[in-house]
Amino acid sequence: MPTPLRIGVLGAGHLGRIHLQQLLQIPEWEVVGFYDPHPEKCAAITQEFGIRPMASVEEMLEAVDALDIVTPTTTHHELATRALQKGLHVFVEKPLARTVAEADDLLLLAQRSGKLVQVGHVERFNPAFQAALPYFADPMFIETHRLAQFNPRGTDVSVVLDLMIHDIDIVLHVVKSPVKEIHASGVCVVSDTPDITNARIAFENGCVANLTASRISLKNMRKSRFFQRDAYIAVDMLEKSTEIVRMRTVVGEADPFAVTIDLGEGKGVREISFEKPEIPTVNAIREELRSFGDSIRNGTRPVVSIHDGAEALRVAHAIYDGMTVQKA
Repeated sequence: MPTPLRIGVLGAGHLGRIHLQQLLQIPEWEVVGFYDPHPEKCAAITQEFGIRPMASVEEMLEAVDALDIVTPTTTHHELATRALQKGLHVFVEKPLARTVAEADDLLLLAQRSGKLVQVGHVERFNPAFQAALPYFADPMFIETHRLAQFNPRGTDVSVVLDLMIHDIDIVLHVVKSPVKEIHASGVCVVSDTPDITNARIAFENGCVANLTASRISLKNMRKSRFFQRDAYIAVDMLEKSTEIVRMRTVVGEADPFAVTIDLGEGKGVREISFEKPEIPTVNAIREELRSFGDSIRNGTRPVVSIHDGAEALRVAHAIYDGMTVQKA
């Protein structure tokens, strides 16, 4: 086994704790330490995992090969900048930065440093989405619903940057076409920024994506549906299930036991098939952190590159900036 890469984690909150927990289970990583300005969080992490807290960010930067930034979005630019200037590889939670200008600045800095930056759009590693990937073939209509129960922890940014950006990244990854136009509306219910948002994204290739996100729902939901020629793909990222419904033209006599649809007027008969790929039991956060290490060792582009993170942020801000907002 190659010598483990040394990594440190900035942030010991809810998600930072999960990152530490998963990194400790990846042999290719050596967790050197963590830093958080809150002593009570540091004490809890040390007691649970036996990892020592660093005295400062600077001490962390001197001791590692890569930095895992799991801090509030407002700090991402500053911390990633310091890490890249120090010659470190960077994993940064989504969104990449607070503003598009900050993201562009990090893009230039990463290019100049020659270091890898991976952005934590974890749904790319969701096993249900991974199972659906081989079936995508130019979807022309996409519908997503990402609903969450209220949690004050996420209200430092709008619901677009907190929740919808997951689906923005997924849609951009699947469609692979420039955005043509965006229409969006939102409602502020319990916070000063929209808590419920709907966005319609039209792409130059004709695809349309309709995205809905809410952080004040009674139940959680993370469902996406993709419609393409002769196929429909449903992905439930919360329940970890994928269903593919496909149609094929029947040649000759139709199977009497098959589900068929007669298109009428001499257009033929289509046979409908249903597939449910087996979904492996994997931890998506562990897989994205493992993938980050593999990219560093192999010198390959991260699965979710800094360019992907910047583009998702750019579209998210276009949605937010052009949104019609109402107050409930």
